[in-house]
Amino acid sequence: MLDKKKKHPKEKLNLHSRNKHRARYDFKQLIETCPELAQFVKLNIYEDESIDFSNPKAVKMLNKALLLHYYDIDSWDIPENYLTPPIPGRADYIHHIADLLRSNNYGKIPTGAKIKCLDIGVGANCVYPIIGNKEYDWTFIGADIDAVAIESANKIIEQNASLKGKVDCRLQSNPKDFFYGIIRKDEHIDLSICNPPFHASLAEAQAGTVRKLNNLNAEKVSEATLNFGGTNNELWYDGGEERFVRNMIHQSKKFGKSCFWFSTLISKQSNLKGVYKVLKQAKAVKVETIPMGQGNKTSRIVAWTFLTEDEQKSWKNTRWKQ
Repeated sequence: MLDKKKKHPKEKLNLHSRNKHRARYDFKQLIETCPELAQFVKLNIYEDESIDFSNPKAVKMLNKALLLHYYDIDSWDIPENYLTPPIPGRADYIHHIADLLRSNNYGKIPTGAKIKCLDIGVGANCVYPIIGNKEYDWTFIGADIDAVAIESANKIIEQNASLKGKVDCRLQSNPKDFFYGIIRKDEHIDLSICNPPFHASLAEAQAGTVRKLNNLNAEKVSEATLNFGGTNNELWYDGGEERFVRNMIHQSKKFGKSCFWFSTLISKQSNLKGVYKVLKQAKAVKVETIPMGQGNKTSRIVAWTFLTEDEQKSWKNTRWKQ
């Protein structure tokens, strides 16, 4: 009889060194923290404990267990049809962007409530603020064009004492705006983060979800599971990721003195050339590209600032120096 047990590396070395999720999921530990997870944990074909990652209820419960175990979130839920984000990847963005701040702050990561981060598209899950607040004690503004997502994020904040007064969710009334209507007059943001919609149309988004499910399942799937992939706003934008980021860059210039670092994930390598071209046209003073690796997928963060070197120095000496 062949030994089906699969050998796994002890650590996922492509994740950030401070990422709490570099080791394989310890399901016994997670079930101890969140007993509700037990019903979804079974042995896979390699005889490893796992969940069915094509089952949205199982993935959602895994997220709940991870947020409770690693980030002290006692109560977390999202409405049906909303995106269940991969926690390790979200944590990676936060840690990499913290390193970007460190590189501009005499080698020290700025921490504490005085550091304000804007999450563009906070979503119903509120995951970036949860991780950023726990890891670095940053405060957050969570912006979204979806009233249901804002209501859900506010419910998560209200039910967790650690988040109260640390995350301010703001509804964006104009879907074409990123910063207008969110950043207030005389308000200073240390960094903005964004996980832009990946697809250019609803049909493309549904096809992408079907591909994802087929990769996870032995049986072929022909229709997207409605509550697996996320809502329209989370998944697609007319013109896709590149146009979304291009529009965000154009608008960010108007807020160039209100925010130190603007940043966004770029999933498609082919979109980088167009993004760099727009940043050059917008006359960004400094642009950084930070590679990220998650499983078999590679991604990157592109960050930019419009502050001059003197303005950068003044900013970190007044806002970040401890």
